[in-house]
Amino acid sequence: MKTDAHVLIVDDDREIRDLLQEFFVKHGMRVSGARDDDEMQAALRRAPVDLIILDVMLPGKSGLDICRDLRTHSRIPIIMLTAVTETIDRVVGLEMGADDYVPKPFDPRELLARARAVLRRPSAAGTTHRPVPQVYKFAGWTLDASRRRLLRPDDIRVELTTAEFNLLHTLVRSAQRVLSREQLVELSNQNGDYSYDRSVDILVSRLRRKMEDNPRAPKLVLTVRGGGYQFVPEVSAE
Repeated sequence: MKTDAHVLIVDDDREIRDLLQEFFVKHGMRVSGARDDDEMQAALRRAPVDLIILDVMLPGKSGLDICRDLRTHSRIPIIMLTAVTETIDRVVGLEMGADDYVPKPFDPRELLARARAVLRRPSAAGTTHRPVPQVYKFAGWTLDASRRRLLRPDDIRVELTTAEFNLLHTLVRSAQRVLSREQLVELSNQNGDYSYDRSVDILVSRLRRKMEDNPRAPKLVLTVRGGGYQFVPEVSAE
């Protein structure tokens, strides 16, 4: 993690910006502030930024829309600030490409710890202008998001339905993270192909039959008792 990481705080609440700026500077970081999308864009033009802390509720363009737009051309890590009761905002934020979220009201120490954790990730280095990954490789497999194509280790294409592809894409992008069935429904149900938790189990079963050597003893998508599912291989993205 960079010891002098530059953090951009995007929040229309001046008190929150000032509080976080003072706290983060005290812990060795450089901090800039912005109250909306226009000020954020101006800050990004002035200097490279290592992390954006982005509030969901902003005047004009929402934090979710800003996050989505940023991800079309940048991999700057993003932590979303969401209302404590707005679970859907957190789920949608992760789907839009946010790296983490913290509910309001928050403890600045927790936000600092999460910021440091995000900045320690290898993917946080040199991300300012990196395009969003489109090709993912894992355990010899290749998932091409732009072509919506899955290739086996022997380069044979595996045909997937829209729902199967969306679910696999979500799992791959969240590798090593345990996602509940509810989260998977929200994150991957782009076309309304399924609407209840049990559908996820059916889709996972279908993916295992197409991808696992032994679907009864899966090595790619594991079931986490009481938690949901976890995609376990290491994933490289291009």
